Amino acid sequence: MPEPLSDAAVSALMPDLRTVMREAADIARPFFRLGGQTSARIWSKAGGSPVTEADVAVDTFLKIRLSALVPEAAWLSEETADDPSRIGHDLVWIVDPIDGTRAFLSGHPDWSIAVALLAGGQPRIGFVHAPVGNADYEAVLGHGATRNGEPIRVDAKETLPGARITGPKPMLDRLSRGADVDFERIDRIPSLALRLARVAEGSVDVGLISGNARDWDIAAADLILREAGGVVCDLKGQATTYNRPDPVHGELLATPVALRDLVLAAWDR
Repeated sequence: MPEPLSDAAVSALMPDLRTVMREAADIARPFFRLGGQTSARIWSKAGGSPVTEADVAVDTFLKIRLSALVPEAAWLSEETADDPSRIGHDLVWIVDPIDGTRAFLSGHPDWSIAVALLAGGQPRIGFVHAPVGNADYEAVLGHGATRNGEPIRVDAKETLPGARITGPKPMLDRLSRGADVDFERIDRIPSLALRLARVAEGSVDVGLISGNARDWDIAAADLILREAGGVVCDLKGQATTYNRPDPVHGELLATPVALRDLVLAAWDR
């Protein structure tokens, strides 16, 4: 049985991981057209969701490079056929090569590359890179969260009136009815990883996520948010878990810990 990944080994990984993430962005960036249609070829996966040649190229690159960094880690990615043997692994890379593909292909700036390294079913490393704006959101379990090397923290707000919320309109409407307060609605952020990261940095107070999010959409940003003083949970307050046989999640909430119970109470009304 391989030895658990030590804190020293995790710290040693980070400089190489930063390099890999920026190189991955360099692969995707030439296909992106801000405000316009991507130059990449586009096709539909089973279920009708789009994928571009940029998604596939970034995925292939990350599979090679991340597997070289931690050879004993299994792999779970949006663009790779699932290998059920990952269930028996302590270490697992969870990867979304382009989170927010529809944003990427339509020229919206809010897409990202999201990578988490799981140990024992929970994220040990979380890294979300937003190529438009060159924002690196990082977290290592127990060591806080940063944006471009600077510590980040959720907003200190402890009440719901005036809270900045974002997510799918039906969920926002339900929360607004239950809370019966005035929220500030923020335009929906297409990348789920960025939606959580912006709660972590304090620019959003409540992020709502509709059902059918996958591990690769949220695992990296989940750790970033936790390390910044927030939480990702379902609408009964249960924390997210990862690397299950079916990596699909139901409706989720991302918020500072101080607001969690208030949001859950409003949702249940």
